[in-house]
Amino acid sequence: MDLKQLESFVRVAELGSFTRAATAMGLPQPLLSRHVRQLEVELRQTFLLRNGRGVTLTEPGQLLLEHGRGILHQVALAREDLGAVRGALAGRVSIGLPPSLSKLMAVPLTREFRQRLPNAQLTLTEGFSVLMQDGLRSGRLDMAVLYNTPASPDIERQMLHREALVLISSQASDSARPTPPLKARLPLASLAELPLIAPSRPNAFRLLIDTELARLGQTPHIVLEVDGLNAILDLVREGLGFAVLPPYTLSNFPKPHPFSTHAITQPRLMSEVMLVTSARRPSTETHKEVQTLVAAVVKKTLAAYL
Repeated sequence: MDLKQLESFVRVAELGSFTRAATAMGLPQPLLSRHVRQLEVELRQTFLLRNGRGVTLTEPGQLLLEHGRGILHQVALAREDLGAVRGALAGRVSIGLPPSLSKLMAVPLTREFRQRLPNAQLTLTEGFSVLMQDGLRSGRLDMAVLYNTPASPDIERQMLHREALVLISSQASDSARPTPPLKARLPLASLAELPLIAPSRPNAFRLLIDTELARLGQTPHIVLEVDGLNAILDLVREGLGFAVLPPYTLSNFPKPHPFSTHAITQPRLMSEVMLVTSARRPSTETHKEVQTLVAAVVKKTLAAYL
């Protein structure tokens, strides 16, 4: 099996198109097609089904994609280790960030990365925790900043920050706005009486809300499930419900913004920000340096919200 053939297959499978993959790799499309076909002939399987809109994976193709990502990742690690012997921290590092932190972290993280690792390449991916965990397992991500990640044999965790979630409401007048107005501090049990807009399970914030209210014998009143942070806040801004999120999520909006925040007490909803890596793949010196960098940026960025 030729590595170039394998890389060609992985890029076509990920991008869903020979045309897009050829552009991304800077290769002629006929050469890319030949690479994939040679792989299919050698392994006696059909990996891709061509159609007018691109390609779809067969069952053997899906299996090869999972193995191929891991193989290419290990090759990249070997190259980085050899580069480290020469004293250079190089290679590609892929980091996953949650939507609530991406806007705050992307710029300072990129600047620090370029300053400290000028010979390395950075890839940032934004997404919810479940997608990030899948990325760590498949090798698409080297590390991710996640919320409330449970212990597991296949991951390693480093706790970076503990924060209290708040209730976010709109200052707009709407039927969803309670009368009298909400107080600045609310007991957790009162959330069961409010129409909440929240991500669907198994989102980390949603699980935390459900679990802590269940301890009090309560069930959250979820009027709408939305798996998008900006969409949730847009709906709250229009007075269509309330959200329970970290206070820094409002940094996505200009100040003065049309929101009010309310502390949640008795008990507080405490969330943990963690740096998560795979326990099944070795870390290079580059990865270790970036882990230290990410931890420092998270702590510095969130220090203002303690």
